[in-house]
Amino acid sequence: MTLGEFWNSSLSDWIVLAMIPLNLACLMFSLYLIRHHLDTMMAALKNSRFIYLWAPAWRNRGCFGGFVLLSKIAGMVIFSNAYIRIGDVDAVDIKHFPHYLKRLLIIDITLMTFTLVWMGVVAALIKFK
Repeated sequence: MTLGEFWNSSLSDWIVLAMIPLNLACLMFSLYLIRHHLDTMMAALKNSRFIYLWAPAWRNRGCFGGFVLLSKIAGMVIFSNAYIRIGDVDAVDIKHFPHYLKRLLIIDITLMTFTLVWMGVVAALIKFK
């Protein structure tokens, strides 16, 4: 199949259009985590400097503030060694962070990464059209 035939096939349409439900799934899962688990995550990291200083301000900013907090907490929990060295998070809080929440954060980061890679592939395909 040549490049011209590829863009005339329905496979190219499915590759490009698959981005929409993937982005929606990522957004909906993040909203679920913000709505149902963000307060529990913040309570589990109560000794962390970032949560102590910035969480009350970001929590009152609506969905955008929730996304910022979720992204920062996911980074602090998944890449904890760097944030412990910086001083943003307490090592005891990371050690006692609930495993089911850590698993949900890993799923969220994986879904976001996969979506970003998929968007890069689609952008490259469209550029070389």
